[in-house]
Amino acid sequence: MNKTKWFAALSLFAAHGWAYADAISGEVTKQPLNIPAIVMFFLFVGFTLGITVWASKKNKSTKDYYTAGGGISGFQNGLAIAGDYMSAASFLGISAMVFSNGYDGLIYSTGFLVGWPIVLFLIAERLRNLGKFTFSDVAAYRLQQTPVRLFAASGSILVVIFYLIAQMVGAGKLIQLLFGMDYIYAVVLVGFLMVCYVLFGGMLATTWVQIIKAVMLLSGASFMAFVILKNAGFSPETMFRQAVDIHEKGVDILGPGSLVQNPIDALSLGLALMFGTAGLPHILMRFFTVPDAKEARKSVFVATGFIGYFYLLTFVIGFGAIIFVTKDNPHFFTQMVKEGKTVFEMIGGTNMAAIHLSEALGGNLFLGFISAVAFATILAVVAGLALSGASAVSHDIYSSVIRKGKATQHEEMRVSKATTLALGVLAVLFGVMFEKQNVAFMVGLAFSIAASANFPILMLSMFWKGLTTRGAVVGGFTGLILAVGLIVLGPTVWVKVLGHEHAIFPYANPAIFSIPAAFIISWLVSVLDKSARGKEDKAGFESQYVRSMTGIGASQASDH
Repeated sequence: MNKTKWFAALSLFAAHGWAYADAISGEVTKQPLNIPAIVMFFLFVGFTLGITVWASKKNKSTKDYYTAGGGISGFQNGLAIAGDYMSAASFLGISAMVFSNGYDGLIYSTGFLVGWPIVLFLIAERLRNLGKFTFSDVAAYRLQQTPVRLFAASGSILVVIFYLIAQMVGAGKLIQLLFGMDYIYAVVLVGFLMVCYVLFGGMLATTWVQIIKAVMLLSGASFMAFVILKNAGFSPETMFRQAVDIHEKGVDILGPGSLVQNPIDALSLGLALMFGTAGLPHILMRFFTVPDAKEARKSVFVATGFIGYFYLLTFVIGFGAIIFVTKDNPHFFTQMVKEGKTVFEMIGGTNMAAIHLSEALGGNLFLGFISAVAFATILAVVAGLALSGASAVSHDIYSSVIRKGKATQHEEMRVSKATTLALGVLAVLFGVMFEKQNVAFMVGLAFSIAASANFPILMLSMFWKGLTTRGAVVGGFTGLILAVGLIVLGPTVWVKVLGHEHAIFPYANPAIFSIPAAFIISWLVSVLDKSARGKEDKAGFESQYVRSMTGIGASQASDH
């Protein structure tokens, strides 16, 4: 295997809170062709394209296209949500963090997981009862449609674009590294497949791509964890002892380390992960694919179980990598001299720990399987993002704002498909443009916008009678602008990307400031709003509350 440099993980992990997002960024060198991985990749693509053809025959209306006709079961939807959420960055990044820092990696895993009970207990059921295709349906339910939908669509599209750019750049580099394919071809391939899944198969095909990916990822990760634990006699204590004996940090890997040294940043990161999860448009959209609120609840329950199980597996895989991916093996590490000192660098960078571990545990065939899983993971996530972005444009902006709800289903579908195509082209262009850039901050930005703009307005619209249109729009845009502005002025972008010596805003994660700001401004503006529209907004809360709790009228709303 050629020597590879992947300047991503460790230094940035310690430097800022969004290190997780950097799991698939950095500089890579193309690897030799990985034949088993390519064969398994083609099997996956062929199978999922077959599903897309099948799904395309079932898409007759906007409801079919956006929400798979509302016919996905709670279990299937839960698995699909898990597939949407368990990204390649999670799999490679978290296990690499455990490999490098031990216990600290578990803190990140927990941060992502704790958002799900909020979704389960506060949002899922009401969201399903109030919404139709997008979360804007819920935010604008009793408020003035045009301004609220424009705000909500802005937040959704920004989240989708930032998330998509990070995924495309990561996909190009990961495929370059795993399959030996040129970066440009890798990005074009991901963009082409993403457009095919969404354009022809809509939500039904996207759902099944996510389900298949989730099953593949959970199966592969379970096998790895099983072999690791079997080696330790199924004793976690023995596994930890073996890891402590090998790791250069010794027993320190079992305690909190440098990743959470700054309590403000750590808390801010936790808030963004927790509330950002409940504001991601492509995740919220999945709750409209089930037939009723009971299945929505069930889907979150199932998703939480699978996601929690997955993050536990990454913890075991990280410790397994410490045990099996050792510096004395030239397959995994290369020796070099730096500044007069002999050092060992993992081939492909620290983020390849899980990939190298798969080879150590299951040989070249299993390495191919895990490589194909990593690729499937990226495809599933970008397909969900593209569908979410397309629905924000076609349903929220075109149909609800421009055509004032008078667009036919055919017209809305046409706009949605055109948007999907445009997103595919943009994704490839952005992927090429940002190839040499550190795009880690973009995932952080996406989570911060979701937590600071989408989440506060979603919560206030569902739970506070006093919210008015003016309050929602001003408060929502305040959270959005603060999240973007503070990340740009913070160390992640201002210092690391723009090259300034000192950051204007000292923290990498703005959520601890931007989330309360959005709530407070929304509250203040709503309280001061004495307009006729404001009174109308408040008066509409009672009927919304009844609908959100009972679901009366929800199915009819989904049918029109």
